This record gives sequence, C-alpha cells and structure tokens, in this order.
Amino acid sequence: MTLELALTPAGCLYLLDTAGDEKNHSLTAAWLNRVTAGFSAGQGAGLFALAATRPEGALSPSFGFWRDFAVSYLTRLCRTPETSGRLLEPVEPPEAGQWAAMMLAAPPMPGGEYLSGEVLHGLWQELDGWVRGEIGRAAGGLAGWLKKHAPLWRQVGRVCFHLAENKRDPDLPFAFLATYSPRLSTGGRVQYQPLGKALQEYSGERNKKALINLLSPVQRSAEQVPWVAELVESGDIFHPLAWTPGEAYRLLKAVPVLEASGLLVRLPDWWQRRPRPRVAVTIGAQQQSRLGLGEMLDFKIKLALGEETLSEQQWRELMAAEDGLINLKGQWIEVDREQLATALKHWQKVEARAAGEGISFIEGMRLLAGAPAGLAAVEDMDDVARNWSEVRAGGWLKDLLSELRRPGGLAEAELNREFRGVLRPYQQVGLQWLRLLTGLGLGACLADDMGLGKTVQVLSLLLAIKTAQTGPAQDGKPSLLVLPASLLANWKAEISRFAPSLSICFVHPSEPDDFTAVAAMQEGVAGNGVDLVVTSYAMVLRQKWLLDVDWRLVILDEAQAIKNPATRQTRAVKQLHAEARIALTGTPVENRLGDLWSLFDFLCPGLLGSAAAFKKFVKVLEGRQHDRYAPLRNLVSPYVLRRLKTDKSIIADLPEKTEMKAWCGLSKQQAVLYGRLVDELGRDLEGLDGMQRRGAVLACLMRLKQICNHPSQLLGDGGYRPDHSGKFARLSAIGEEIASRQEKVLVFTQFREMTEPVAAFLAGVFRREGLVLHGGTPVKKRRALIDLFQRSDGPPFFVLSLKAGGTGLNLTEASHVIHFDRWWNPAVENQATDRAFRIGQHRPVMVHKFICRGTVEEKIDALIEEKVSLADDILQAGAEALLTEMSSEELLKTVALDLQQAQL
Repeated sequence: MTLELALTPAGCLYLLDTAGDEKNHSLTAAWLNRVTAGFSAGQGAGLFALAATRPEGALSPSFGFWRDFAVSYLTRLCRTPETSGRLLEPVEPPEAGQWAAMMLAAPPMPGGEYLSGEVLHGLWQELDGWVRGEIGRAAGGLAGWLKKHAPLWRQVGRVCFHLAENKRDPDLPFAFLATYSPRLSTGGRVQYQPLGKALQEYSGERNKKALINLLSPVQRSAEQVPWVAELVESGDIFHPLAWTPGEAYRLLKAVPVLEASGLLVRLPDWWQRRPRPRVAVTIGAQQQSRLGLGEMLDFKIKLALGEETLSEQQWRELMAAEDGLINLKGQWIEVDREQLATALKHWQKVEARAAGEGISFIEGMRLLAGAPAGLAAVEDMDDVARNWSEVRAGGWLKDLLSELRRPGGLAEAELNREFRGVLRPYQQVGLQWLRLLTGLGLGACLADDMGLGKTVQVLSLLLAIKTAQTGPAQDGKPSLLVLPASLLANWKAEISRFAPSLSICFVHPSEPDDFTAVAAMQEGVAGNGVDLVVTSYAMVLRQKWLLDVDWRLVILDEAQAIKNPATRQTRAVKQLHAEARIALTGTPVENRLGDLWSLFDFLCPGLLGSAAAFKKFVKVLEGRQHDRYAPLRNLVSPYVLRRLKTDKSIIADLPEKTEMKAWCGLSKQQAVLYGRLVDELGRDLEGLDGMQRRGAVLACLMRLKQICNHPSQLLGDGGYRPDHSGKFARLSAIGEEIASRQEKVLVFTQFREMTEPVAAFLAGVFRREGLVLHGGTPVKKRRALIDLFQRSDGPPFFVLSLKAGGTGLNLTEASHVIHFDRWWNPAVENQATDRAFRIGQHRPVMVHKFICRGTVEEKIDALIEEKVSLADDILQAGAEALLTEMSSEELLKTVALDLQQAQL
C-alpha cells in the first residue's frame, strides 16, 4: 500500500491509496500507522501526527509538504510561554504572502488544484483548534502535553537572541541581548527579560531542573557555534553587548543552527529581505512578433542593488570591502566577494554562449522560472549563482507573462458574428488567452473543469482564425482536432449548434460521407476551403498523411490520452506539425509529473527537456530545502489555464444543472450480438399480433438495452470484461476525470444485475471502493450508506438501481450524475437526477446520459427530443410504448444497427 495526502474539492485532507502509481516511498509501518490513526480522528490530529515525530524513511513530496506546514505551526506554538497555562490564545497564522509562497512551492499531489490561501488558513485553524483543545484537557499544560505527545518539541526555545541596530555608535552599530520569556504581561503579550534575570528567578535547588531546561538550547547551540560557546564561557551571554558589523554578521549567518537548537532569534526587519548586491539578468526586453520555441530572446547582465543599477565605481568599492555587512547609501547590505564573483562568472559564461545573439526562448523561460538553462545540468543549479543573482523579464516579456498568468486583464475582443451563442465572462477570457498564445506560436493547455465549456471556447477561436485567414494574402491552412472516437458526435453537434459556418471534414469510418473530401485532402490540403479536420487518436496511426500536413493548429481533446509517452498513439500524435498546439483536458495536469512531462512534450517540445533530463531535474528539485517545486510551477504556469467550478467568480455564472449526452460506441462483441438480435426480431414479428407482438417487441428492446450495456449482461456469463463494452470505456474516461478532481458521482442503472459489475469496474478507476444500493439492499442499511456517502471523505461513487435510488434519497455530496442506461422516460430520469440536484446542493451538477451511437438508444433519444415539447402524459408510459405501436417496418428501421456510427 502506498499512501499520499490528497485534497478534496472542499479543501479537506485525507489519505489516498495510490497503489500502482509511478512512485513508491518507503516509510516504516509504525510511523504510517500513527499518521493514519491521526487522520482517522480528524485533520488536526493527522497534521499534528505528521510533525510530532521524526519520520523513519523517505517522505513522499505530499507528505513532506504537509509535514512542513504542520512543523511551521508547532514552531510558532512553542514560542508560547510555558507559564501561560492550559488556556492558550490562538497561534497566529502566516501572512497572505507566506501562504502564496507556500502554494508556489507545493509539490504535485492529488487535489493540488484545490490548494489556496483560504484552504491553508482553514487547515491552520483546524490544527490550532485541535491542539489547543488537547492542551486544555491535559494536566501538565503546554510543556507537559508536548513532553508526552511530541518529545522532539518539548524544549523548543524560550531563550531568544535579539539583534538590533545601535545608530548612536558608528563603530559599534549593533546591539546584542539574550532574553527569556517567563510570563505574559497583563495585556496578554509576551514579556522578554534579560537572560541574567533567569539566574535569579530560578535560583535554589528546587528550580534547578527548570533552569537546566531553559538553558539547554543555549548549550546545544554552544556545541555547534564557537562564538556562542565563548559568550557562555565568559558569562557575556547574560549581559547586553555592543557589536561590530562583523560580530553581527556572525549571528546572522548562524541563524539556522541557532533555531535548530531551539533558540528564538529576533532580527532587524531588513534582514528578512536579504539586501545584497546581485548580478541582475534581464531577458526579453525587446518586443517580438512571434515567440515560437526556436525564437531567440535578448539577454543582458548588469550589477544591481534592488532596482538600482550599480556603477562600475560602486562595484569596485564593494569588491574592495571586507566580507560581511556594509552600510551603503544608508542601508546595511550583505557582501560576499567570492560568491559575488562566482555568480558574475557564471552569468558571463551564459552570455558568452549566447554570443551576442541572445538565448533561446526555452532557455529564457527556464531561467525566469528559477530552473537552470540546461534543465538537468546540476552545475547550473549552483546555490551561489541562484542566491547572488536575479533573473528578470524585460519590459515587453514581463507584460506578456503577466497577461498569460493573469488573463483576466486581457482586453475583450468582439466575438465573430458567425458564432451562434454568447460566451460567459470566463469563457471570453479563455478565448482571448488562446488567441494570445496561439498567435505567438506557443502551446496552450485549457484545463477547465468538466462542464465549463472548453468546446465553445475553441470553436470561437477557430471562427476568429477563419476570419483572419480570409483574403488573397492568407494561406487558409486548416486546423486538426484529435479526440476519442466516442466524442465525435458531441463535437459534431456542438459545431452545428455554435459554429455552423465552419467547414468541417471528418476523417473517421463513422462519417463515410467525408471520404471523398479526405481523398482530395491527401493530395493537398491548403486552399481546399476546409477549416477544421476532425479525427480520432486511433486514426492518426492509420492515416499517415495527417503527419505530413502543416496544420494551423493541432488541438487535442481529452489530452490525457497522451499521458503515456511510450504508446504508439502518443508518439504518432507528437509527430503532427502545426504553427501552434492546444490541449484540452479536464484533469489536473500538474498533479502527476509523468503525465505533465508527456503533455508538455506535445505542447512545448523541449521546454521540459527529455524524459531522462526531466527526471533528473525533478530529483534536484526534491533535494532543495526551500521552494522545492516553485521552478517547475513557474515554468509551466504560463501555458496552463485552469478554472474550477468551485471558483467563486465562476460558480455564480454557471447553470445549476448541466445535462450532457455521452456518446458511446459498440465493441465488436456488442455489434455482433446486436445484429443477430435485430435479425431475430424481424423473423419473430412475422405472424405475431396483439399482445404477443407487443411482448416480443418489449422483450427484444430489453435485450438490446442489455447488449448496449455489456454483452455479459445478456449472456449471463459473469465476465464483464471492460474492453467488451463501449459504455465501460466511456465510464472509465469520465470516471478518471471525476476521480482526478476528487469529486463524487452517482451512477444510475435500471438493472439490478449491473450495479455490482459497474461498482467493481469503478473501484479500479477511482482506486477506492464505492457503494451500491438496489432493491435487495435492506432498508435499515440504506440510511447508513447514505450517511457514509455524504461524508466529505466518504466513498467517491454510489451505484444505484433506478427504482431503488430514484426517489427519497438526499445525496448532495455528488456533483456528477451518470445515467448508465436510459429509462426512456424523462420524468423518471429527472427524478433520479434530483437525488443530487436538490435542496442542500451548493455546487453545479453535471448530468451525463450514456447513449450508444447507431443503436436504438440513439433513435429513441432523438424521438424523446422530438416529443419533449408535447404534453408530459404522451411519454408517461415510456418510449417503449411508442415503439410497440409502430409498424414492423418502422420498428425494424428504428432498432436497426448503423455499424459505421456504432464502431469504436
């Protein structure tokens, strides 16, 4: 079992079993059991368990991140005076800027897209509330509780080293004082007393142990820091001292060791900013019309202090001064001549390699993100170069990157008149962002949540391109859309609805009418009037000519299809040529590093290096002490636009319920059985009439439904192989996206016998067990199942038979509803949908209605669409009743299999 910490959409932490994932981290069972037990009791207890003891083994990135979070809390907690008793004041949380830095350094993790300052603040408060509650019930107060439950933390410092400026003495401009905090003032603030007074307060044999506990952090630091040992030996540590800049600098450099020993250290505010002269590197000051991956950016280096450029004279003065603290222009700055020279030498080498031509776009973006230009080159990750230099985007590139990272500020453009619809504000932002990136020749990943309208944003972009390409000077290049075959019908319908003026050509056997156009296109695509070519991932392998065309855009829908770089399908897709590339996905792209690399190998080839170089780069990041994953996040963030349904700016603009048709193909096994059954029906109808005919028709319709679900349902063989059913394939794709978002789903089927196979299949998709409810579920057990599902950390899916689960249940934790098979009665389906979409639901609900193309399911869906505007009672008996009244010719035509439409 491999455990990771994951976030739910509600911002709750829980342990997730990621067995089978690409990484496995070894931790002792004892430590994991303590953490597991903690999270079983609650998030506060779980976070405390992470930090209370030292882990015995290598921490995974997610465990490491949340342990650092909990450690920062305990560090602040231990600054509370021991004399404050059992009723502690809340521990002050970090400021907003510190939350932002923490999020930037967060590793990829399940649910990482839900991480926000608000979530971190909420978890901090929950941890704080739990800890203070536990201390309030403990007999020994804070010290006793820490000694029992977190022995590593029980002696974290009460002694504090203070360093302050002494501006009255230019020769000794700093003051040092060691203090301790015996108690709170009447105003509730910490009182600091000179450490010398501790000798008086703790005098006598009775207080000897308390004095030893107080001074033990000082002793530990003296064992590691020579000047502290000198102060202790001479007794000067108990008195105020005036210090030279050199003596003050000794303390500043030793802060990490002092704090690790259990001491508190209070320093002048300016030291937090680390004022120091740096080598300032500027990239991309000159405007470019295009920014393809092979373009060059201007590159300049200079010496600066903050925003101010240093003159050559000032630089010589700094390099002639002693190392340490120097007062320049009224402020203290840190100078290390050797490290400054090393940093300058490093960047001069980079400048020499550029040979006056600038550096490549890829190298520039890596440097701006805080990564080395060579990505995997360890020498380029040198701490000296990083700490004593600063890479900045020049004016033009800085503005551009700001627009890419915060596209909400982009100017709104007028929609193409041929677009049949209205874009919501966030969709208008998405359109402008796509136009900006593709116009520059860069890759773009639109990673909006399912249901936020990625399709319409792309269609509006294609219409804008069509308008821009009109005229004699334009080449009229078509774009290519690659998608799973099951989505062909969805895109066809959306194009017809929103962008009917686009000239479309389908390269797929299910659209034989376009074969003539396809043959012509193989001779030469440009100038043939086609705006968009639509094909499936499988067809890219079969239609090799697609690889020879120079496309305007290559767009991948459900781009997680290329997450495995080793497959032939992925390799073929990456060989497609285009001016710019777009990936559409509803799954979080930054939460699995292998998937992220493969996606960017398509979007921006070379940006993340080779697979081997990327792994080496990630390993270096994992070894960093601070901002571990910040360079990677900075590197990919300009090319990813992700909006969540939980965003407050978006949720108010969404419909409460969105219904979508999920088109499914048939496997070969399904198609063969379906054809045989239709032939049998044709023979059976001869000579039958009245109730016998009606019964034969209804029995056949039921068996056709079963075949569309899975051949094993009709055959009763219990096999239920996933690859034998098109619906299982569609369920897998939708389920994976829901699982990646840590969301929940209700799955309805009218067949009790399908509930267990569907649940078993989804358990593999979600990697967690779900729940099942059908007519055979005891009434007493139903309430327990509902309560379990309604927990935020409860099972992720609930499979219900339509009759048993269609009424009387309140399942508002689900944000998705799947109708695995259709009841063919809108009223009954709506009743089931309303188990999730009802009073108490605070999130939009997505409804997915599975329909097998080319089958009776598609025909009846069209029939229902035609009748839906009529009185409700016309369909009260269900669509089956309508079919029984048809003539044999009409009936056979309705149930007949359109093999070309149905094939996967």
